[in-house]
Amino acid sequence: MRHLFALLCSALPLLAQAEACVVHTQGNRLDVKVCQQNQSIPPQMFRDGFCQPQLKGQKVEVEFVAQCPQGSFGVCRNAQVSNLPYRQDIHYYGVESDANYLKPYCERQNKGVWMAR
Repeated sequence: MRHLFALLCSALPLLAQAEACVVHTQGNRLDVKVCQQNQSIPPQMFRDGFCQPQLKGQKVEVEFVAQCPQGSFGVCRNAQVSNLPYRQDIHYYGVESDANYLKPYCERQNKGVWMAR
C-alpha cells in the first residue's frame, strides 16, 4: 500500500501541468486577450501549436495556466478545432461588444455553444 501511495504522489506533478493558455496579442490599434482551455487536444500539440500563434506585426504573449482566469465576457464552449476531432473552450476578455461577431463565429465555424458571462 505504501508503494501505491508513493507512486500516486510521484504522479501529482503531471496532474498539475497547465491545461490552458492565455494569449495576449497587441498590434496597430489592436489589443486582444483570449484563453484556450484544452478539452481533447493532445498536450504537446496544444502547447506547441494551438498556444503559439504566428501573427505578423503583432506582439504576442503566452502564459500557461491550470485553468482560464475569471473575468471573461464570453466563452465558446466545446469549440471544434479546424475540422479536427479536437475540442477546447475559448474564453474572451476585453471589449464586450465583440460578442456580436464572436457568438456567430463560435456557433457556425467552431460548432460550439456561446455562453455570455
